[in-house]
Amino acid sequence: MYDVIARKLANGEVVILDGGTGTELQRQGVAMDSEVWCAMSNLTHADAVRAVHTAYINAGAEVITANTYASSPLSFTHLGREDDIEPIDRAAVRLAREAIQDAASSPVSVAGSCSVMPPVARGGYRSPERQWDPDRIRSLYQRKVDVLADAGCDLIIMEMMRDLDVSLWATEAAVATGLPVWVGMSVERDDEGDLVSFANQKWGLATLAEALMATGAHAALVMHNEISTTGESLALIRSVWNGPLGAYPEAGHFEMPTWVFRDISPGEFAEAAMRWRGGGAYILGGCCGITPEHIGALANAVAGR
Repeated sequence: MYDVIARKLANGEVVILDGGTGTELQRQGVAMDSEVWCAMSNLTHADAVRAVHTAYINAGAEVITANTYASSPLSFTHLGREDDIEPIDRAAVRLAREAIQDAASSPVSVAGSCSVMPPVARGGYRSPERQWDPDRIRSLYQRKVDVLADAGCDLIIMEMMRDLDVSLWATEAAVATGLPVWVGMSVERDDEGDLVSFANQKWGLATLAEALMATGAHAALVMHNEISTTGESLALIRSVWNGPLGAYPEAGHFEMPTWVFRDISPGEFAEAAMRWRGGGAYILGGCCGITPEHIGALANAVAGR
């Protein structure tokens, strides 16, 4: 299935991603878990997860992301629940596949999400910086991405990559599966106004991108960032990376375990995405707070409707 995506990117055509999955589950009334956010929804609200994927397929998404972002080895290991990751992730990929089988009239790929989501206290958005045992974390991430590959993902998206230790180890593990890997980097502005890695401001975006893409990953994306920083972020990544480029920003902010939505109209979102396309980004979609209505407007804009 990835062959279709690869051909489109090689021809300079846009590939449309979905929007937020966890936030869409919340918006549809699914209660978020106080420790692991939307991860348990794959087991407790399978119909809702499948319906979210279906809505994005109907909106025009060509890549849907399995609900595996929140089943992060960092948070689950902290909670002593690392053995729960595999059944959660296998259910997530199965639900995505079922949605494609039921709803897709053209090729749609499944991306397995692999994040560095840390333990986050209720009401918080960030967690204190801490040290992780390299061998232990490498092993846990290898286990996660191997499950995603075995469960039937077409590609792996590394999400919220923001450092050159855990994010680098995780990306190396994903590349080792042999699946195509897209690296989604998250940024914010520091006190000087420069774009640096989110919640861990040791690295400038260009430095982060250069190191992460040296792993052999296929595409570089800026994600889970503010819409206003997307254009500048793409330019910085392009300064060190000549391969496929993409963007899928957020709209709102997180207060564990819920998302606080910020209004942006579907038309405004699509207009912004066309600017990112003009800046060389051909993988376009949204992250938390972006809905099927936004992706539908994007698909229409790409099609010239």
